[in-house]
Amino acid sequence: MNRQKDRLPARKGNDPGAEEFLENIRAKESRKQRARRQGSGGVWFGLGNFGVVGMSVAIPTVLGVFLGLWIDGRWPSRTSWTLTLLFVGLVLGLVNAWIWVDRERGRIEKEREE
Repeated sequence: MNRQKDRLPARKGNDPGAEEFLENIRAKESRKQRARRQGSGGVWFGLGNFGVVGMSVAIPTVLGVFLGLWIDGRWPSRTSWTLTLLFVGLVLGLVNAWIWVDRERGRIEKEREE
């Protein structure tokens, strides 16, 4: 086999693709250096974020259940306030988690742009 055929020819001159490629490399290197300075936080940081999202859903749901049980105990009716407020709490918790994750994604995208 001829090794010369396998090698890509060196580019000379002003290649617009090469300049864009170099800019991408510079941006990636800058992000890597910033991540090394800040530290990744490791597994515990990831589990903590997972816990924050989970609790942002769980707390409104549980509060809705307790409020529903209290209302059903005080004023019995055909409507199950426990189930109704469980659903409302779940929806509020999911919206809360969505907002939190969206805010974090925006922060990450902003760091990538810099």
